[in-house]
Amino acid sequence: MAEDQKAARLQKLESLREAGVPVYPERYERTHTLKEAMSLAEGTQGVRLAGRLVALRSFGKLTFGHLQDLEGRLQVAFERQTLGEELYALFTKHIDIGDFISAEGEIFRTRTGELTLRAERFTFLGKAIRPLPEKWHGLTDIEACYRQRYLDLIMSPETRKRFLMRTRLVKAIRDYLDAHGFLEVETPTLLAKASGALARPFVSHHQALDMEVFLRIAPETYLKRLVAGGYDRVYEFARCFRNEGVSAQHLQDFTMLEYYCAYWNFEDNMKFTQEMLQQSVQQTLGTTKFTFRQNKIDLAGDWTRVSFRDLLMKDADLDINRFPEAGGLLKEIRRRKISIEAEEPQKLGRASLIDAIYKATSRPKLVQPTFLTGHPIEISPLARSNDRDPKIVDRFQLVISGWEILNAYSELVDPAEQRRRLEEQARSRAEGDEEAMVMEEDYLLAMEHGLPPISGWGMGIDRLVALLAGEENVKQVVWFPLLRPQPAGLDPRD
Repeated sequence: MAEDQKAARLQKLESLREAGVPVYPERYERTHTLKEAMSLAEGTQGVRLAGRLVALRSFGKLTFGHLQDLEGRLQVAFERQTLGEELYALFTKHIDIGDFISAEGEIFRTRTGELTLRAERFTFLGKAIRPLPEKWHGLTDIEACYRQRYLDLIMSPETRKRFLMRTRLVKAIRDYLDAHGFLEVETPTLLAKASGALARPFVSHHQALDMEVFLRIAPETYLKRLVAGGYDRVYEFARCFRNEGVSAQHLQDFTMLEYYCAYWNFEDNMKFTQEMLQQSVQQTLGTTKFTFRQNKIDLAGDWTRVSFRDLLMKDADLDINRFPEAGGLLKEIRRRKISIEAEEPQKLGRASLIDAIYKATSRPKLVQPTFLTGHPIEISPLARSNDRDPKIVDRFQLVISGWEILNAYSELVDPAEQRRRLEEQARSRAEGDEEAMVMEEDYLLAMEHGLPPISGWGMGIDRLVALLAGEENVKQVVWFPLLRPQPAGLDPRD
């Protein structure tokens, strides 16, 4: 059926070409976008619009169609008396739903009150040789939505709204950072060392240099190099890659915002974070309130703060300070029958075990915006030790509805202490912990040239957008998530 429709549309395209109609015109100059046209007054003349034709209703000598673009949709009236016999026949015989056309004329309202453009002429701008999904069903297969996001965007107002929200949120955050003296930069994606976070990297080979390279897991150490070079406030919207399991909250390639500010500590950063997200969300949504998993969440006001140790003592009845070694901690986990997500827990270092306990017992219970503080030092190899308790670091995470939204801390700027911690990470890695960090001499070299006090921050953009949109799966807010390939040319709807 689909191939028959494709053949019929190709024949119409050829008929247009034979009639002397440019079937792939070079350009068209609009006077308004469809969103702008939706605000025009009745009687406005000389309006030139363009878009995809997404609906058609014919009444013999009169045909109504709807043009649509990303932000607008407007009805157009094509009348035989106005267009003339020849042009009207061309339209009714050769134009299909899905085609791109332009229309020029006057704005009026129909008897039902719908704002409409009365077309005095139209121009063919592009043929859809495959039909769109059925109007009332759209793409109902969620995987088809991921594979053919363009169709999902055409057919679903909710999808268009969701992705416009993402774009506006990123812009609001960027504007806020720019207004507060931060400078946007770019750092490498291909690295000689996988650094900046506890994660398993993607590995590749650089043919020209004949060397192993890694896709970055975080831009952190390079942004800190820029602070060493004199950037007081710096940020990057960075594409990052982590070769870990896929879940509703995790993708292996994702967008992360990181920033670093000289002369701040994590308390300064916490205050700034709350104010920035409150203002950015308010600007994007028009409110600080949203619903996720049937929970009504409000970002207004001061957010709760709770220490990591207190949280685990409350939720798991376990004092992590009593277990300084990974082996003893793992025995206690098994004794208490705490179910953690780990294929081979015996290979995890103490830091990874502590993180696994938290994710299993505490994180799901944090619904309203909560700052989690006082992380054990083993979990935070790049964070500054607390002056009063060196077993913890000056760090915070923002958790909302069980989702970790961002991670921040006062940065470790002591090169000797940083070397010691990276050596510990390297030992854990040698013992089988693939998420432990590697030794990075080049970063240590930059540190040895001097760093000021710094507080830094990293946030997953995809996860925040999904949360605000009320979506359980981050793929719903990523334009083109990675999927297993299908045979070339296969339409997922076939």
